[in-house]
Formats: sequence, structure tokens, C-alpha cells
Amino acid sequence: MKREFRLTRSADFERVRQSGKSYPHPLVVLLALPNELGTTRIGIAAGRSVGNAVIRNRAKRLLRACLVSLLPKMAEGWDVVLLARKPLPAAGYWQALTALEATLMRAGLLKAR
Repeated sequence: MKREFRLTRSADFERVRQSGKSYPHPLVVLLALPNELGTTRIGIAAGRSVGNAVIRNRAKRLLRACLVSLLPKMAEGWDVVLLARKPLPAAGYWQALTALEATLMRAGLLKAR
């Protein structure tokens, strides 16, 4: 994912977590908050409950891989935080993609095809 689409500062993560709207799914939780930038920035996190460092990194890589195909279809002007849940690393690519797509649709962040 290109640097311009990344949410990197911990203050930004905290702002989205505090003020953003939450959209839960069994595999991932999506938090979204409008921004003033005109571009969508995405941050990905996986807590210790997901597993050890290897498993957490696998979960984050899986979400990044799914976002590659969804990013061009996403609405602009949002800060998004994706929180991996415990079953995500065991899920396959297509399951994760379907879960992410459904959650983005529910949040209204996916443009019509």
C-alpha cells in the first residue's frame, strides 16, 4: 500500500478509535472517521489476542493483500482503522476479502461497481 494511503501516527489511530464509527465482523472490525484530506488513509492493527508476533503479522499482511484490490473502489476522504480478530489468520484470502468487502459496504465506503 502506498505511503499516501497509510495511517501511521498513533494520534491518528487514537482519534479514529475514539471518534470513529465501528462496524464489527467476526473476522475484522472496521472503524471509520471522515477526514479533510480528500484521500482515504488506512491503518491496520492486530492485538495480542490474535496470537504471537508471527500470527499477528500474517493477519496484517492478509488484510493488506485484500485492500490492494478494494482500494480503487473505496470512497475518498476517510480515515479507516482495521482491527484483526482472532479467527482472521486461519481464514483464507477469499474469506478475508469477502469479510472486508461486506464490512466496507455496510460502512458505505465502497463505491458502486
